[in-house]
Amino acid sequence: MDSPTLVAALRRVVPAEHVVDDPVVVESYLQDHAEWAEYGQAAAVVRPRGTGEVRDVVRFAGEHGIPVVPRGAGTGLSGGANAVDGCIVISFEAMDSVLEIDPAERLAVVQPGVINDDLRAICAEQGLWYPPDPASAPWSTIGGNVATNAGGLCCVKYGVTRDYVLALEVVTGRGEVVRLGRRTAKGVAGYDLCGLMVGSEGTLGVITEVTVRLRPRREPERTIAGYFDSVIAAGEAVSAVSASGVIPSALELVDRHCLEAVDAWKNMGLSTEANVVLLGRVDTPGHAGEEEARTILRCFEQAGASWAALSTDEQEAEALFDARRLAYPALERLGPVLTEDVCVPRALVPEMLARIEKAATEHDTLIANIAHAGDGNLHPLLITPIGDDAARRRAQAAFEDIIADAVELGGTVTGEHGIGLLKRGGLRREVSPEVLELHRAVKGALDPLGILNPGKVFV
Repeated sequence: MDSPTLVAALRRVVPAEHVVDDPVVVESYLQDHAEWAEYGQAAAVVRPRGTGEVRDVVRFAGEHGIPVVPRGAGTGLSGGANAVDGCIVISFEAMDSVLEIDPAERLAVVQPGVINDDLRAICAEQGLWYPPDPASAPWSTIGGNVATNAGGLCCVKYGVTRDYVLALEVVTGRGEVVRLGRRTAKGVAGYDLCGLMVGSEGTLGVITEVTVRLRPRREPERTIAGYFDSVIAAGEAVSAVSASGVIPSALELVDRHCLEAVDAWKNMGLSTEANVVLLGRVDTPGHAGEEEARTILRCFEQAGASWAALSTDEQEAEALFDARRLAYPALERLGPVLTEDVCVPRALVPEMLARIEKAATEHDTLIANIAHAGDGNLHPLLITPIGDDAARRRAQAAFEDIIADAVELGGTVTGEHGIGLLKRGGLRREVSPEVLELHRAVKGALDPLGILNPGKVFV
């Protein structure tokens, strides 16, 4: 079916104004933020207003063998939402309603296009808190967070998206609408198909509604900052915090390359004071929280921090965390960024950071480091000059070495960004052929026509 025919047929399936085929507009939906991931040309973009429209589009696609690529805000970093040739992109930007907040049961029901920070703000009005907080929270959607099992700064203590998803409404590859999970605090009826959908990157079903668990609003956090001369010394401090038994509410690492990029953009003056900044937070109330903060401070000092202190200025503390959140967009200003997302056991963070530095030297590649260091989730960012193909090849080789090192250390090739397109080779390194076949069997059972986000995660 050629594109004009497909578009005309789609406009008989859903309201015509919900189907976009203007090439200029469609172009903006073809890829996520993974600049190095390939993408194809979509035949059309559909912006549905409800589950019924999604169901009808998937049924139409199945009848005609047309690929379907679900898309949130496009903030992903692995190519998971990238278009494939001839596909229908389903964008959930118009399905952005918070349908219910239940303070008694501490849950919220939302459509997939709800922005993460918008949900958090609405919950805060009722004294509630939705913990998952990816750095993209001001722009990323709950549906996209669920599709990639997003983490964030506070997941070291509070867990990732999967820990908060109670139930889902999903359109299957057959075009059937099903509800998975439950609203109760406990439940073990049948297989955990709801949990299976979380992190499946749109390959097993199209999520149209999400029920999430909420927590009571937490106490204000105490911030501990430490400056270090090297990422390895900062890594030793991370290991020390882990060994101390304190579970911080955040423990983030930002290296000099990131600090310089943020300073060049926002003139915050951080890179004149430190090669590496380690930021810890605790939210345990009262005296116990004070003791935890002092313990983290001692860990920083004993690991060789050139300066470390408990912050008494809330604005100063927020500025430091703002620098952490700004690191990625600041680095994008320098050239195309290839983003890693490896995770290793916390005790091996120093070793993994040393191996990243080795990869940078061996492949003559600029690698900046930011990390959710408290849970071992490292984000080496490989930057190459625009148009420098030789530098790009060197960076790709460094990328592969980092993946191999993470697996060798008993880690994983992705902690929160997903496999998408960029990590398919890494997945083959990490899991056995037998386990890959289990993945394919699940995919075949839930998407028998093979139309849901084909080519992603594995081929």
